[in-house]
Amino acid sequence: MRIAIGGVLHETSTCVDTKTTLQDFEHDRGIIRGDDVLSRFRGTNVCTGGFIEGAETFGFEAVPLLRASAFPGGLIDRGDYDALKAEFLQRLTDAEAEGGPVDGVLLDLHGAMVVEGIDDGDGDFIAAVRTAIGPDRPIIVTQDLHGNHTKFRVAQADALIGFDTFPHIDMAERGVEAAEMMVRTVRGEIHPVTAIYQLPMFWATRCQVTAHPPMDEVIRLMHDMEQRPGILSITIATGFPWADVPEVGGSVMVVADCDVDLAQRTADEFGNWIWERRQRWYSAPVTIKEALAAGEAAGRYPIIVADHADNTGGGSPGDSTEVLRTFLEQGLEDALVLYMVDPEVAAQAHAAGVGASLAVSLGGKSSPVQGAPIEATAEVVAISDGQFAYDGPMFAGLTGSMGTSAWLKIDGVSIVVVCAREQPFDPAFARSLGIDCAAMKYISVKSAAHFRAAFEPLAGSIYNVDAAGIHTHNFRDLPFKKRTRPVFPVEIPPDT
Repeated sequence: MRIAIGGVLHETSTCVDTKTTLQDFEHDRGIIRGDDVLSRFRGTNVCTGGFIEGAETFGFEAVPLLRASAFPGGLIDRGDYDALKAEFLQRLTDAEAEGGPVDGVLLDLHGAMVVEGIDDGDGDFIAAVRTAIGPDRPIIVTQDLHGNHTKFRVAQADALIGFDTFPHIDMAERGVEAAEMMVRTVRGEIHPVTAIYQLPMFWATRCQVTAHPPMDEVIRLMHDMEQRPGILSITIATGFPWADVPEVGGSVMVVADCDVDLAQRTADEFGNWIWERRQRWYSAPVTIKEALAAGEAAGRYPIIVADHADNTGGGSPGDSTEVLRTFLEQGLEDALVLYMVDPEVAAQAHAAGVGASLAVSLGGKSSPVQGAPIEATAEVVAISDGQFAYDGPMFAGLTGSMGTSAWLKIDGVSIVVVCAREQPFDPAFARSLGIDCAAMKYISVKSAAHFRAAFEPLAGSIYNVDAAGIHTHNFRDLPFKKRTRPVFPVEIPPDT
């Protein structure tokens, strides 16, 4: 049995002006080709790593094509996307010419990819693979919990399997699940069919953390329903509101064995259960000052505030300044900001050297929405080339680079200044600069929830805050032109 593996992954924000280009794919998370896919991702906690583990466990040949991934950002350049898609398809053609037809394709995609002129990037990619291999060979797709899933992509694939966790610590596990389903499909043991129920709602990020209420109730019900006869897999997707596409929003997808009516009935049942309880998945935005006051009242340290409106993991620029400004105005000591994206100040710190004192204009350079720069005198405590290894549960086994980076200190507030728009998945990079996050009293992370996988064990209290930023969670302020339906809690207000 020969199964092709690979994919193009991107979480696309239409709220930012910058394009995502082939250069971003090459220099961010990388374009990995051919056999390098096996060596790069074997043993890693991503879906492709799970595909490889599945090949070794279930005894099929994984035929590696191409896996391309870039940091979340703006619309993908159409020509660059077409080039990646064409290369993937050519590698599929070449692999079949050299080793014979593949029996199926396992695709590692995201679910919120948007390309210039293509609202459903993931659907377009799946459709291209379907055209290449025809209607009879299976395509099984793994996708992020934050996909904006469409009826079109469901029609192109045999099965779509989404993550069960947020933070995403089960990516490899879902890859193994997809690999096992593929093997059983090729052997003729099952015939997966998928149905979708689209939820007209934007799910508050702080209500999506799967290990905590209220989201844990959703996941428990989902797992219970997966045990029903004939059901192979169920996915809940909470959507990605910062993509202006027609079918933006949450969804439920159910994979059943042979019975599309069973799949649709189950999706409808689960989707209706979620919709009837929609108030539970909504939480009004909290300001940074409200969060700090609540944390001080609770007295549990470190107080971690998630600056989710500037979550670089969703494509935001990473240079908003309201949280840092508030930390400084309140005279906080033992405070830390992870991270501030500012290549100019990072280069300035490297030129000055460790121990130097320099005048900085920090952050606030990408957009007026992100706030004005912080004008201050900063001490250079440490510098780095940005290379490090993740050691938290989410990307364990992978290396990363923050680019030219520095640990700066302004009064009692430390700031890690970086060049890469990457969120702090774990404390590993801060540790590489000599920072002990557990010793801090206040920590701000430019992240929505992924930081929790590694930071929760050391946190005293955690608050998501909606400071000034492009990716506001006040969904009524987001610019929508293409959305085709009213959603909760925008046109359909809370408490209705």
